[in-house]
Amino acid sequence: MGDFISESNQLLKDFYIPNYIFKHDVEVKELSYIPMCPVIVFINSKSGGQLGSDLLETYRALLNKNQVFDLGEEAPDKVLHRLYGNLERLKSIGDTNAAEIQSRLRLIVAGGDGTAGWLLGVVSDLQLTNPPPIATVPLGTGNNLPFSFGWGKKNPGTDLQAVKFFLDQVIVAKEMKIDSWHVVMRMPTPKSGSCDPIAPLDLPHSLHSFQRVASTDSLSVEGYQTFRGGFWNYFSMGMDAQVSYAFHSERKLHPEKFKNQLANQATYAKLGCSQGWFFASLVHPHSRNIAQLAEVKIMKKHGHWEKLKIPRSIRSIICLNLPSFSGGFNPWGTPSTRKKQDRDLTVPYVDDGHLEIVGFRNAWHGLVLLSPKGHGTRLAQTNRIRFEFHKSDADHTFMRMDGEPWKQPLPEEGDKVMVEISHLGQVKMLAMHRCRARSIHDPAAASSRCDGDHHDESSGDESSNDESDSDDDDSEERRKFGAAETFRVPEDLEAIHFS
Repeated sequence: MGDFISESNQLLKDFYIPNYIFKHDVEVKELSYIPMCPVIVFINSKSGGQLGSDLLETYRALLNKNQVFDLGEEAPDKVLHRLYGNLERLKSIGDTNAAEIQSRLRLIVAGGDGTAGWLLGVVSDLQLTNPPPIATVPLGTGNNLPFSFGWGKKNPGTDLQAVKFFLDQVIVAKEMKIDSWHVVMRMPTPKSGSCDPIAPLDLPHSLHSFQRVASTDSLSVEGYQTFRGGFWNYFSMGMDAQVSYAFHSERKLHPEKFKNQLANQATYAKLGCSQGWFFASLVHPHSRNIAQLAEVKIMKKHGHWEKLKIPRSIRSIICLNLPSFSGGFNPWGTPSTRKKQDRDLTVPYVDDGHLEIVGFRNAWHGLVLLSPKGHGTRLAQTNRIRFEFHKSDADHTFMRMDGEPWKQPLPEEGDKVMVEISHLGQVKMLAMHRCRARSIHDPAAASSRCDGDHHDESSGDESSNDESDSDDDDSEERRKFGAAETFRVPEDLEAIHFS
């Protein structure tokens, strides 16, 4: 297809973007019709076994192939950098069509939670005045992001009818903001041997495993290695991350065995049993319980850290932003009116600038999530949390961030490993009208909050300005999110401002 849509695809004219929008050397076209919902589609062709590549083929058959991208061939930051640069060029020469397409633009990403988080991080880094909202196609094992926003958690159909149906839902979807969370991890530089205690591939991409913070960064501390990154859904530590690490390690060794979503979930459950997660009190070393591994602090008031009391039996701790974990469970649940009044707890909102901190003793404890009102041990709600690991009997623990697990070495005598999480910003998601995610700005949310809720005491905006010896909001690096490269305007567009 060129710049004209064939008669058989008239129903898709609302999504179609003409060629000249993508290319510098193509003549500007007079359009007879401005698409109501122009979309850019990113697909991880390696996700979901053969489904990813099938989905890629279908979208390219229905739309302009230049608006559908395989993430295995081109990274989203480069695509969007080029696209917005060209849109600005076209607007600067008076192309009103380009301005309309930019204002109506929506993004679609098909892949696992890691793929979706990658695109969200890129859009966050662009720092556009009016960033495009994002719809997520479930194409992985967990699919917590799409499930939270009403897109389901089962892998999608890849035929023409299924894709057309999804596109029709994108048109009517509502916009909802979602918080992003900045993570800093600092560990001592080894006194001997390798200069890098963690192989780059063992750290998640969202922790900049290939690019540590620069020596000039305000977070850099002599004698320590510092990594930064971010997440949208959760950060977890302990037994759940250990099981996830075993699953990912097995999948790396035998990728041919992990091409079916149901089979993957069954394998995950088996690993939970083999790792002792169901009988943790018998086989799990007490030295790896959270209270034994780390001192945990939360910031309840501006600039004031408080120690978080964690029961000695807790073996897994989750810092949760979305109401979906491990394929759709809500570990926080909905606190009762008494809990709201006695402990200052609220229902979880995805845009209130706060994380829900939940603990679990073992897998049996986790099974309470199968009941309608089941939940884990609610520990706190906060806009900032810090884990400090000192010398203990354990020489490592396991951590996981938005589905990406790693094995984390713990410090030797006299050293300390620190992980700190703080509110960073927000991006816009596309959500179905009956989704699980709840916004603080929904009319129903206002009526469900009580006067004791602590959100007004320390808003998300204030959290990014907290004074701390480990943070500097004036730093350009501080504003970088996830694995995306910070967005920079091309040299030949210096005088043009994004809008």
